[in-house]
Amino acid sequence: MPHPVDEMHAALLAAAQAGNLEDLREPLEWNEMMPETAAGADEHPIDHWRKTSADGSGHEILRVLASILELPPAELPLGKDIENNIIYVWPYLAEADLANLTATQASDLERLVGAEKAQTMRTDKKWSWWRLTIGADGTWHSFKKTH
Repeated sequence: MPHPVDEMHAALLAAAQAGNLEDLREPLEWNEMMPETAAGADEHPIDHWRKTSADGSGHEILRVLASILELPPAELPLGKDIENNIIYVWPYLAEADLANLTATQASDLERLVGAEKAQTMRTDKKWSWWRLTIGADGTWHSFKKTH
């Protein structure tokens, strides 16, 4: 991965592993604009994640973030800029053919979402869990749950 992607990935993973939602403030501030989340226009992502986390403190969100960032990303060529046209997607499974997973991929999927959710996703052939994207220039583009 390009150095800026490594830097953002490392900052997000460190914040997630530290166990304090406020530690995500620094990587959020590295961006010119906030990454796409399910938060409303007037709501800060940290406030949104705290509110939507099952525990009310954001630990659930941090656990999810750490678990997806510990897996490798998928690389999607998007855009016309030859040097910066790759978008990195975590986890790589968000872009995988869920109906035709290898044994390793199936194991990764079950570890992330549990056996029941994994089976539903494989049957539906659709990723329906958390997804994070970072551009080749290190811009954190999104972190949200897909449906």
